[in-house]
Amino acid sequence: SLWWFDQLADLVPNHVLSTKLPEGAPASWAGRTLVCRSLNMIPVEAVARGYLTGSGLVEYEESRTVCGLALPEGLEDGSELPGAIFTPATKAEVGEHDENVSYEEVARRIGAETAAQLRQATLAVYARGRDIARERGIILADTKFEFGFDGDELVLADEVLTPDSSRFWPADSWEPGHAQPSFDKQFVRDWLTSPASG
Repeated sequence: SLWWFDQLADLVPNHVLSTKLPEGAPASWAGRTLVCRSLNMIPVEAVARGYLTGSGLVEYEESRTVCGLALPEGLEDGSELPGAIFTPATKAEVGEHDENVSYEEVARRIGAETAAQLRQATLAVYARGRDIARERGIILADTKFEFGFDGDELVLADEVLTPDSSRFWPADSWEPGHAQPSFDKQFVRDWLTSPASG
């Protein structure tokens, strides 16, 4: 995340104050510790999608929409979308699953101005990540961000563009119509939802 925070610093501030090991902390924490500012977190998972897959694909197959956004006919697993879309989700309690919601629902819950800021920042950060990944032969299919406020300032927090929060695909083998090879945790999800997992 630190490398990505540096790449995104001109788009949106982040919560990192220091990467130095706090005094008295165990030496084993070196390189794995961040000192971050405390934020009032926005209770929304800020998801950006440039490709159709995962829960977005499931919803599309049922309604031709994702989070209330109408999408063109004929898309399939792995299809590139006409443009990146903001597809927010609720932040579920521990042990529960996040639920996709419409932009209008997010605006109702957190206010129209905050929802607009969240959407704009999410799509800007996704676009930068997508472009950087593309230069390296990698597709950033979709990703999740978390934001909070420090006073009136919108701040990017938590992890950013990691294999745990994002779907990364090798560009040289991308082919819509099936699940893509990935550089993330998707292969574990695929196995868990397959008959092989029991």
